[in-house]
Amino acid sequence: MRGFFAAAAVAVSVLAAPVAQAETLTDAFIAAYRTSNLLDKQAATLRAADEDVAQAMSTLRPVVDFVLGSGYSRARQASNAPVTEGVRTTFDLTAQLVLLDFGRRALQIEIAKESVLATRELLRGVEQDVLFAAVAAYVDVQVNQQLLSLRDSNVRLVTQELRAAQDRFEVGEITRTDVSIAEARLAAARAGYAAAEGNLMVAREAFKAATGAYPRNLARLPTSPRLPASMEAARTVALRTHPSLLAAQRRVTISDLAVELQKAAFRPTLSARVGVGLNDAGGDDQSFGLSLNQRVYSGGNQASLLRQSIANRDGARADLGQAGVLIAQAVGNAWAGLEIANAQVQAGDRQIRAAQTAFDGVREEASLGARTTLDVLNAEQELLDARVTRIQAEAQRYLGVYQILQAMGLLSVEHLQLGIPTYDPAGYYNAVKNAPVHSAQGKKLDRILEKLK
Repeated sequence: MRGFFAAAAVAVSVLAAPVAQAETLTDAFIAAYRTSNLLDKQAATLRAADEDVAQAMSTLRPVVDFVLGSGYSRARQASNAPVTEGVRTTFDLTAQLVLLDFGRRALQIEIAKESVLATRELLRGVEQDVLFAAVAAYVDVQVNQQLLSLRDSNVRLVTQELRAAQDRFEVGEITRTDVSIAEARLAAARAGYAAAEGNLMVAREAFKAATGAYPRNLARLPTSPRLPASMEAARTVALRTHPSLLAAQRRVTISDLAVELQKAAFRPTLSARVGVGLNDAGGDDQSFGLSLNQRVYSGGNQASLLRQSIANRDGARADLGQAGVLIAQAVGNAWAGLEIANAQVQAGDRQIRAAQTAFDGVREEASLGARTTLDVLNAEQELLDARVTRIQAEAQRYLGVYQILQAMGLLSVEHLQLGIPTYDPAGYYNAVKNAPVHSAQGKKLDRILEKLK
């Protein structure tokens, strides 16, 4: 009988045996990064934010309008005067440029730039989520494969116990009740096996959702990445590098600039306008003018906008403080979870050794008539539960390392050294930041967009 549990002992650790051409965790990370719709969406959102910089930059340039008009007219100056009619065509070209706005356009450009930097941090955050989903799915598939193997061993062992109980019943050593208990336990074992099969199917679907394909032969999990020596060291890194905190800092800067923008709105604007006109009769006209615009009264709207921007700034600063609190808490929770998992693994090892000894002893005593079938089945169930708990604790310990990395803001392609090309947020930004039109810059932009397809 011990042969069944000896075979099942292979599944005690979450580290699966390697196979030829196995799919590694690195492969899963790479597949998740390359196939993630979430990353594609956030990258597109970032490109849209890049265009805000281009639009803000365009306000520094003149606006040129072209108007070509043609119309028929028929008129009579008096009742007895002749009718005059004809077609008149005009051509007008005007250019308008803001000369002075007391920094409004410059502030809008800075706000757009800070928004780009904040959106880049959001992209980093999505990257962390995608990579953690990949490692969680990878570990979950391996855990459920091992639990299924363990449940299969359990079914075979309980089947043997049932046969032994039937044999002992036939020779009068035990009662029918003992046989019924073994039959009930076998039914429960088969139900557990069916549940394990279903859990594995669910885990495979999660793996496909995370990486784009169903798992093949999964390789042994690699050694966990290194962590800082202490929780406080991990918190220090997190409060310096976590994308959520950096994005919150950018939003505070944006809110500060928004307050200055509303203050500048109380000042005048100086604009220049140049126009050229032609008509089909050979006439022409040219014009040039300056205009100074100042809103004198807005019904309290501008003052309200300023107060609103100040309130938004205060809220952004509070968000920044809360972001630091949540990040520090996340690191602490992840660190505590890892320590708990380590303790559970160590306790699980002791529990398995004790449960194995108890099971062997109870079976030996049962063969001598000193124990009942129920005693044997209960001891076997305790050993099974201990092995299941040990597998789950080992999986949680492995995932705990990546949870800490995510809480620190370091779960990235770069930090994991996956060695694959990543989305370059500066590439598109540098191509559009100066608001290019049809030019050499525009052709460069076309090439970048082609690569993104």
